[in-house]
Amino acid sequence: MPELARDHFNPKAADALKPARPGVCLMTNSLEVGGSEQQFVVLVEALSRERFDVQPACLRRIGGLVSRVGEIPEFPPGGSLFRMQSHRARLAIARYMRQHRSVVAHAFDFYTNVMMVPAARLAGVAVVLGSHRQLGDLLTPAQFWTQLQIFRMCDRVLCNSRAAAERLRKAGLPERQLEIIPNGLPERLFERSEPAIPRRPGVVRVGMIARMNDPVKNHSTFLRAAARMAREMPEVEFLLVGDGPLRPGLEAMAAELGITDRVKFAGERHDISAILSSVDVSVLISSSESLSNVILESMAAGVPVVATNVGGNPELVKDGETGMLVPLGNEDRLVEVLLRLVQNGDLRLHCAQRAREFSRSSFHIDVICRRYEDLYLSLLKEKGVRSSPL
Repeated sequence: MPELARDHFNPKAADALKPARPGVCLMTNSLEVGGSEQQFVVLVEALSRERFDVQPACLRRIGGLVSRVGEIPEFPPGGSLFRMQSHRARLAIARYMRQHRSVVAHAFDFYTNVMMVPAARLAGVAVVLGSHRQLGDLLTPAQFWTQLQIFRMCDRVLCNSRAAAERLRKAGLPERQLEIIPNGLPERLFERSEPAIPRRPGVVRVGMIARMNDPVKNHSTFLRAAARMAREMPEVEFLLVGDGPLRPGLEAMAAELGITDRVKFAGERHDISAILSSVDVSVLISSSESLSNVILESMAAGVPVVATNVGGNPELVKDGETGMLVPLGNEDRLVEVLLRLVQNGDLRLHCAQRAREFSRSSFHIDVICRRYEDLYLSLLKEKGVRSSPL
């Protein structure tokens, strides 16, 4: 390059002419250890910082996942989503997105749908995304109707299962607004871990990982099935992972059933890979699921799953291949399927291998994250928003 040309070349000016990385503001309700919250954290960690200016935020900065994301901004709505404090919080969210030049707003759950979506429209954000990460049957009719009206303000509503999307379609949301992107699994969940709870030779361990805060998880059915199995098989034991207000009652129930010595309550755990290395069968018998992280994590760890045939579970558990499905409320069938898996090591191994293959090819975070990134960029292009060409 001639000397004169070098003198007139200004790298800072050249950089200023490049389109800026698009600002993507993602918001979750809290950082409690729940399915939606975990997916929020996984996506925040995985999104490309070269392609996007990633701006995580929450309504309440509380919970066991705070350490994963740090001191992100919070916008507490107070005790109601519709009183003065919540309106002030929406204005604060709108100011934040304007100040940070957010061009994508991505709400992750019911509470942030109601708070963030109107704020993003007020702020003039180009692309506004809501999320439907449950079937909707756990919401009150008023909550479901309110969220449905909010979804009509979105460019897309992201559903993590076909079952969740179908529920919105039947409620009248146009199919063109619906986008199905399943949950993603970070690489660490595919890595082999040492068992958190030491193995015992000749003992098959059946585990259930679920927060003890809602009867919908059906812990009591699991304990009744465990008691019936324990009478028939001395070589089986049971592990309950999770905590919550229902735990004392469940511990009392185990005592009444006479299986205290066969059931371990492990409490809330964050070393889920090590927990899954401690069990031979994973059980999820909720009455409502869209796309269960527990099922996905169990499959990634190579643990066969027994799940109820509800919601998005059949999209993950291929009966006799990646696990076994049971009808909701059919305790006899649950016991029958669990006994079959406990007694048949070859079947457990077959399901485990197929589950790992399926989960890695379909749900690895690299695959899922790329789908989110491509969606953000394609919608920005539709809106005529320039972004850095990567």
